[in-house]
Amino acid sequence: MSVDTSAPATTSDTALRVADLTIAYQRKPVLWDVDLVVPAGVVAGIVGPNGAGKSTLIKAVLDLVPHASGLVEVFGKPYRKQRSLVGYVPQRESVDWDYPISALELVEMGLYRKIGWLKPVTRAYRSQALAALEEVGMADFANRQISRLSGGQQQRIFLARALVQDASVYFMDEPFAGVDAATEKAIMAILLRLRQRQKTVFVVHHDLETVREYFDYLIMLNMRVVAAGAVADVFTSDNLRRTYGGRLTLLDRAVDAIGGIRQ
Repeated sequence: MSVDTSAPATTSDTALRVADLTIAYQRKPVLWDVDLVVPAGVVAGIVGPNGAGKSTLIKAVLDLVPHASGLVEVFGKPYRKQRSLVGYVPQRESVDWDYPISALELVEMGLYRKIGWLKPVTRAYRSQALAALEEVGMADFANRQISRLSGGQQQRIFLARALVQDASVYFMDEPFAGVDAATEKAIMAILLRLRQRQKTVFVVHHDLETVREYFDYLIMLNMRVVAAGAVADVFTSDNLRRTYGGRLTLLDRAVDAIGGIRQ
């Protein structure tokens, strides 16, 4: 019996491997010689100062920006062979929210790979989209035009679009930006449920005070990977200062607020 080696696989214990990745815009390096090996089944935070390349790292992994050099593998195979395993929540500011579709229709877009382009959405697929809206607490807004939603509601809708893909790895670019505390907690609860389902989640994040509460794995980035590993091992004062450089006044306040951080 032959084996379909082209089919996406999740047999590897490594969800993401990045080797020698360099990204440059107009010959100016944005990411330099990035190496990462991230295990499956973690919620991984990506932190670093503005301009550190956090969003660019996600876009590079997803093949949305050209690589000067480097290798990206998802579950042991090149990303291009594993696209169906990956879900993506972009920054809310990058989306045209005036586009005339409803919340339900936007979530259904996450199913197009299964449905096929220009094919009708069947009742079964619509039920999947409605279930995803229910999971993020937005079922009552299914028929509302997306421009009429608040920032937090829009973020939940995009999360539902990613959830309906039933991916194995999720990349989320600042999912907590511009949302209130209740929405942030609700989104985080969903991410933890994904981990319970053995999914792997990457989150670009800015609030250092919630790192230990939210994540079990951490990538500290400033053009290069400063440190990566279990939060308990890498979330140290030394690594914070190496990551954030001269921003010591703000950083000292963050370290004091975190409390009990390893030296």
